[in-house]
Amino acid sequence: MSNTEGAHSFPDMIRQKRDGGQLSTEEIHAFVQGVKSATIQESQIGAMLMAIWQKGMVPEETLALTQEMMMSGEVFHWPEEWAGLVVDKHSTGGVGDKVSLPLAPALAACGCKVPMISGHGLAHTGGTLDKLESIPGFTINQPVEQVKQILQDVGCCIVGQTEAIVPADRVLYTLRDATATVESLPLITASIISKKGAEGLNALVVDVKFGRAAFYKDLNSARALAKSLVTVGNRLGINTGAVLSRMDAPIGRCVGNTVEVSEALECLKGRGPDDLNELITSLGGYLLWMSGRSATLESGQNAISNVLRNGMALQKFQAMLEAQGVPAPVARSLCSDQTDYFQHMRPANYQTELTASDEGTVLDIDGMAIALVLHKLGAGRSKAGQPINHSVGAELLIDLGKKIKKGQPWIRIHHDCTTLSPQLHSDLQKALLIGSGDSDQASSRVTEFILPH
Repeated sequence: MSNTEGAHSFPDMIRQKRDGGQLSTEEIHAFVQGVKSATIQESQIGAMLMAIWQKGMVPEETLALTQEMMMSGEVFHWPEEWAGLVVDKHSTGGVGDKVSLPLAPALAACGCKVPMISGHGLAHTGGTLDKLESIPGFTINQPVEQVKQILQDVGCCIVGQTEAIVPADRVLYTLRDATATVESLPLITASIISKKGAEGLNALVVDVKFGRAAFYKDLNSARALAKSLVTVGNRLGINTGAVLSRMDAPIGRCVGNTVEVSEALECLKGRGPDDLNELITSLGGYLLWMSGRSATLESGQNAISNVLRNGMALQKFQAMLEAQGVPAPVARSLCSDQTDYFQHMRPANYQTELTASDEGTVLDIDGMAIALVLHKLGAGRSKAGQPINHSVGAELLIDLGKKIKKGQPWIRIHHDCTTLSPQLHSDLQKALLIGSGDSDQASSRVTEFILPH
């Protein structure tokens, strides 16, 4: 393979960044084109990623990298009459994060167009596409013309990233994992915003999570990423804001693909848990406000709450399911008032309830510990492309801040192995913290809004 792209020497560019220098827009263009066309060796890409991880990038470099990655493939263009209506959200990942499933149809019910391009899960975080694929017939791969038709007819769709969208990111994303450079702030920023930019968005809100079960454990690191995302998104012409939210205990009561779909449906029927509703209304209200659909953040939140309560968001979800391949009788049944969702989604073969070993107040529930157990039971994947067991999951039977008695069931595990091993039992029991006083986890999940400049 060639070591040069035009007049640019890749070894010289790597050396320049390794020594703390700044890459020009032309050099970044050459690098991204070399990645896309495979005219740069994987070892050289890895070396550049490590140099960026070690030395960072100034804002101009991050913006140029994001823009070049976005333009490395197909960019969606929407009808003129949709101007200002095309919105989306991105989450940095968490445990029990099924927010996208109710949020997309709620936004559609408020008049927005939501072309949500999502991903499969990796490690402990569950992917939105994995959840939806537990519904029989749901098809994540849709041609561009079909995406446009679904948006025209329904207002929202949730699809996978095609090979034509940001192809450079597909290469870099894989190599970041292999070269231990995942945590690089400019690389994270470029990866997220380039894909959202390719969607042709008018407004974007990013849910940046922090805490024990999040990618970023502390608030300051999460805030730095949020500010980077907001800055680059806005400079690319996307009205971008961010929310900082806690990610210690699981979101809602369910973790795992099938059980999270059932909880999302309960939310769409007006019966969702408070913390899940808070995230949906906060993120949705923010988008309605930023896109000019609501005069204030509060009125935007109220609009989202209303469509969750009155069934309009549920109707949009049913229409989206049918448009993406779910047989109409199945979609109707799931969205009816019934609650036995396992008529259509495969249940696990076994259920095991664990009981509290003490009494007192539920002070904490370690979402990461629960997610790691479910991962071992088959709910997650260790590398891209691995099959997963959609039926594996967990239901919390108690709430943070509430009293619990010794011997009271606190979690129900859905699994396909005959019994849970003593080690998994022990790992799960360590996730529950019982004591006296009040839980500091029971407060609002949303802690801060990062506004567009």
